[in-house]
Amino acid sequence: MMSVSKTDGHYVYPIDDAYTHLAMAKNFALYEMWGVTRYEFSSTSSSPLFTGFLSFLIKIFGNNDQIPLYVNLIFGAGTVYILNLYFSRIFESPGSVVLSVLFTLFISVLHLQVLSGMEHVLHVFLLALNIFCLTRPEDKRAVSGFYLSLLLMGMVRFESMFYFAVLAFVFVLLKQWKKAASVLLTGFIPIAAFCCINYQQDGYLFPNSVMVKGTKLAFDGHFPQQLKQIFLDNFLLNTSFYKIGFFPVLICLVLIFRAIKGKNFQRVVQDHFLLIVISLVMICHSMFADLKGLFRYEAYLLTGFSMVIIPEVKGCLEDPGSYLKKEKVLSVFILMNVVLMFYKFFSAHRMLSEGGKNIYEQQIQSAKFLHTYYNESKVVANDIGAVTYFTDIHLLDTAGLASVETIPFNENKRKPDAEFEYFLTRYTADRNYDIAVIYDAWLQPYIPKNWKKAAVLKIKNPVTVSRDEVSIYSINHTSGHELQENIRKFKWNRNVQVTLMDEL
Repeated sequence: MMSVSKTDGHYVYPIDDAYTHLAMAKNFALYEMWGVTRYEFSSTSSSPLFTGFLSFLIKIFGNNDQIPLYVNLIFGAGTVYILNLYFSRIFESPGSVVLSVLFTLFISVLHLQVLSGMEHVLHVFLLALNIFCLTRPEDKRAVSGFYLSLLLMGMVRFESMFYFAVLAFVFVLLKQWKKAASVLLTGFIPIAAFCCINYQQDGYLFPNSVMVKGTKLAFDGHFPQQLKQIFLDNFLLNTSFYKIGFFPVLICLVLIFRAIKGKNFQRVVQDHFLLIVISLVMICHSMFADLKGLFRYEAYLLTGFSMVIIPEVKGCLEDPGSYLKKEKVLSVFILMNVVLMFYKFFSAHRMLSEGGKNIYEQQIQSAKFLHTYYNESKVVANDIGAVTYFTDIHLLDTAGLASVETIPFNENKRKPDAEFEYFLTRYTADRNYDIAVIYDAWLQPYIPKNWKKAAVLKIKNPVTVSRDEVSIYSINHTSGHELQENIRKFKWNRNVQVTLMDEL
């Protein structure tokens, strides 16, 4: 309610990416175009299954931006149900079950994921279902649930490939060849099918976001630098890893190394199967994917860690006093996870309190302005969710998420340079783009000289947006004064500070 009171009574997602899914779902449902605009294909969604599901619901119920919220509420409830079943088989005390479920929900910040309108709740649900079914090999329905969840996971988040590969690898260590092959086939066949379709459309195997944000490993002259980025920047020197995965991995390592004495290798692997799997997936994810952004990318991993670690340290819940005296090292690591859980909980509260307000004042106000005066115009932008969902613009995305033309300038975390400036200058002039709505900081100092700044829009207390200022540029010089007049006439939200440039 506090968030809705700051957005004129309408619930606004605290992250612009939710509107990217909605834009694609809307265009696929209404215009049969897989893209953030209705005019051309763009593989912007990193979750084809979630976006496709939203599109199906829009086709049935109509275009409603609250649909992702309702979907997440359903899968959030499903996750709670699965976790309750799982921990009820481990603990006899209802109190221990409740504490285990609550810890899992809060360490993964599931309430934030639900209200963010993204695919991560579905991802968490599928992983929880997969682990639950994997621990019940005697149940035929559980076996079906295990493979069904594998089949869907890769199309919800492409990071699931780490889980498939590690799961198969550990099965190989146990010489369970058929299971390893079944896991790889079930998990990767849907991904391979999507990649083939995607490649036919835009020349890339994976969605644009994976191409831009993922870590690329190529055996060329940049190979040593790429290894440094993977092992040092992304992993060993990555502060996000130490906030998220370090202590869970330490707990797993302690439990595994304790079991090595007096047992053969295969026995240790079999007894600690899931501890090994989730730890290796965490390391792979840190090296090759992302751990930032509303605590969302790691939500599935922390759910997995909770499900595999809590049964191993159940004494901490059943008799905490005795456990603390007996297991001092593990108790310290567990306590650090509890501290981080509270840190994430309070950070999530701030995101929920201010995030929707940020998006409403920045992205949605920009979208409303474009819809009013430039609804079918050619627009350059670099935060593209709301401005494509609420309008019918033709888009050039400087960040590469919606425009394959700009992917080469953004791949592997490449910074803006003179080559990118030259491309933007020529491309926008040759194709008669009208205006740009961008964060200056994302392109500086390489903003094309043929773009003339008309105004700056500034908000207060940015929490879930990249910058507090958005700049509006005129690309077609003859429309510059008209652009400023439109900015002046538009009824901006009272919290948006609008500054018009003196010279245009």
